[in-house]
Amino acid sequence: MPDYTAEHARAGINAKLPALETWPNQFAKYVITARFPEYSSVCPKTGLPDYGTLTIQYMPKKECLELKALKMYLLAYRNLGIFYENAVNKILHDVVAAVQPEWCLVRGEFTPRGGLTTTVFVRWPSHAKGKSSRH
Repeated sequence: MPDYTAEHARAGINAKLPALETWPNQFAKYVITARFPEYSSVCPKTGLPDYGTLTIQYMPKKECLELKALKMYLLAYRNLGIFYENAVNKILHDVVAAVQPEWCLVRGEFTPRGGLTTTVFVRWPSHAKGKSSRH
């Protein structure tokens, strides 16, 4: 099997997906958690399907995610060739760009393949010293 390439690594990152629509928030200092147990995408190298549960949690400022638009956005990953790690980071980036929250967490818990489960967790802001965020 050929090695992973830079093309594999970048696959799906710049894909055009449905817009994440928002609506005006009316309250302060509360947390929204959206869980999507039917996430699927495609491995950009093997073409095999990937499945998992995505959890998006954020504290809104002025905007909240419109849930139907979020569902359509997440369903668009179904045929997209993208690695788990890239999908979770792209989702965080897109949610932060849409709602500009106080903070946001995205967690992807992916189903076993070959006896190995994978969980990817990313947050914004990162709060990691010496690390910069692309948001």
